Amino acid sequence: MKMPAEIIRAEIEKCGIMPFARFMELALYAPGCGYYETEKSTVGRRGDFYTSVSVGNLFGELLAFQFAEWLATDVRIVEAGAHDGKLASNILTWLQSKRPKLFSQIEYCIIEPSPRRREWQRETLKDFAPRIRWLSRFNDSTIQRFNGIIFSNELLDAMPVHRFGWDAKTKKWLEWGVAIDGGKFIPARMPNPVHDSRFTIHAPPELLEVLPHDYTIEISTAAENWWREAAGVLENGKLMTIDYGFTADELLSPARTNGTLRTYFRHHAGDDILANVGEQDLTAHVNFSAIQKAGVEAGLKTEIFSTQTKFLTQILEKTLADKNFGEWNGSRTRQFQTLTHPEHLGRAFRVLVQSR
Repeated sequence: MKMPAEIIRAEIEKCGIMPFARFMELALYAPGCGYYETEKSTVGRRGDFYTSVSVGNLFGELLAFQFAEWLATDVRIVEAGAHDGKLASNILTWLQSKRPKLFSQIEYCIIEPSPRRREWQRETLKDFAPRIRWLSRFNDSTIQRFNGIIFSNELLDAMPVHRFGWDAKTKKWLEWGVAIDGGKFIPARMPNPVHDSRFTIHAPPELLEVLPHDYTIEISTAAENWWREAAGVLENGKLMTIDYGFTADELLSPARTNGTLRTYFRHHAGDDILANVGEQDLTAHVNFSAIQKAGVEAGLKTEIFSTQTKFLTQILEKTLADKNFGEWNGSRTRQFQTLTHPEHLGRAFRVLVQSR
């Protein structure tokens, strides 16, 4: 089987400079060999990075508590980006134990195009097999508009991004792609930058005057399109994502000259985004302004846009009045601190909930 670097090299040799979004897509998701295709344990102490799920079961239990409140009459939950299925397992385990009547009515759908990741999820969720349904995409012919909850956790940040650089001399944006020089991948200007309204970078003229030459920013049309597709199948209910990111104003900071794209390998962040193709994570901060706008244009209303700290703390306050949530022991308290403390996961992650 060819490795991602070989696939990318062959495509560049055939087609010329490759848009960075295509490079990122192949590095992470090339069937059978991309970063997210070949290693089940990329998350946690033995992996390359931590997530809220790897902290422990509490994150899923708090989400389950909130979902139970939202699912008063609608009983479908759809998760996208379920990875190995651990978060789904935590949610369903809590619902089965604490909300058995609701659990008996629930259909849990997982949007997963990768056959390999489906295998991981089926193994993790084998005890809940009758409740699980897998779909390849939102526009799958078997899925209709429905009532319920669609959510993702740390999915949008891993979707391919286009990279744009500011040419301070010509006062124009250029698109960065990937070329080959001496057998190595190098950044290269795209000969025909995209001219599409989706790639319009809305920056005030006074800001453009002070942006340094080669200032870089990312745009993820893949994330925006995913949000629109999800909104399109939601008849009534909630669409939620938890991820790290910024508003558009925060992204366009003159001090952030190299954009937000980063690599992660063995818990070390790096900026050599063209190295170790397929062996390291590639991730960029979500533009929450763009995602929120896509939802509003699809007819959704924004209910929540907050930090993970505020979102989880509000759920915590409701659980304290519910004896059925479970005991708040030392383990739960430590997990909650990790999930919400500014020096851990609390500051970076934000929660967007829109509804119809």
